[in-house]
Amino acid sequence: MCAIEAGRRGRRVCIVERAERIGKKILISGGGRCNFTNLHCTPENFLSANPHFAKSALARYTAADFVALVEKHRIRYHEKKLGQLFCDGSAREIVAMLEEECRASGVSIFVKAQVEEIRKPEGLFTVRTQTDEFRAPALVVATGGLSIPKIGATAFGYEVARQFGVKIEETRPGLVPLVMKEEDRARYSDLTGISTEVAARCGNQEFREKMLFTHRGVSGPAVLQISSYWKMPEAIRLDIAPGCEVTKMLREGKSERSASALRAELRKFLPQRFADRWLELHEPGSYTNAALGKFEQELHDWKLIPAGPEGLEKAEVTVGGVDTNELSAKTMESRRVAGLYFIGEVVDVTGQLGGFNFQWAWASGAAAGRAL
Repeated sequence: MCAIEAGRRGRRVCIVERAERIGKKILISGGGRCNFTNLHCTPENFLSANPHFAKSALARYTAADFVALVEKHRIRYHEKKLGQLFCDGSAREIVAMLEEECRASGVSIFVKAQVEEIRKPEGLFTVRTQTDEFRAPALVVATGGLSIPKIGATAFGYEVARQFGVKIEETRPGLVPLVMKEEDRARYSDLTGISTEVAARCGNQEFREKMLFTHRGVSGPAVLQISSYWKMPEAIRLDIAPGCEVTKMLREGKSERSASALRAELRKFLPQRFADRWLELHEPGSYTNAALGKFEQELHDWKLIPAGPEGLEKAEVTVGGVDTNELSAKTMESRRVAGLYFIGEVVDVTGQLGGFNFQWAWASGAAAGRAL
């Protein structure tokens, strides 16, 4: 996106790509259909040490702008839920669209280009690969974060930042499954594959979506969302029956006060095996209104303290990155080093699940491309 915008303005641009093909993370996203943006994108959908930093770029290149580009290339798409836009066909269409826009803007793309050295003698950046050397007054680092190393993610962008004295906010996995402590795994690991709607809370953030039990802990959209905001050794709070009063029939005398009646009510709101396990672990000592009220409260406030995240191999994004105080919010240019820009996931701006990280990539790329 940065190269396209700069090329349109008559700049000579080349993309130096370490992988054997461009857009590998695009290709695997959204189950291969690429959740390329979100209709409801706002700065509040992003996590950063400076929550105001993303506002300028997001306002100047919006979801509607990217949708217009998709429609220009006649790529069919649909809204899945909550404003998430996916290709009807394949993520390859988005990569092909970006390649075509690069060609139209005169951008050169070099793949399998491993950068071995970056220097800045006499005002020009010099980038040396195994086979080529590039010189330019501007260098844009768009290398992504540490997540999903199997498709080529590395710390290269952070190394470039450190080389030029640019500060880094501590990095950690984001949008990642969480591992349960051993005692919780013993209670719930045999529920692997069971999914249920929850409201997951951490701090002042809450997400109401599906949670999935895994053999090591919990995953699913609600957990992935809250994981970006969670830090050890905090607890996450889970409402496993959001918006429901499970014990209402028993408390109002419309159902008998017994374990079997409570199980029957619980199964109305939870998957059967999870309902049975929850009752086994939390059965009230009596069936008074007070005891049922306590049982109800526990359903809406399950305090789960994870052992940790699954790790960068399973994380969709990296939280943290290049310190936004080091960059211009308008242009993405380093305040320390003239002509050095950082865009996309390498920067300390992390989107929620649902197309927001792609929108940050397009918007930050456009901001830098228009400034080159």
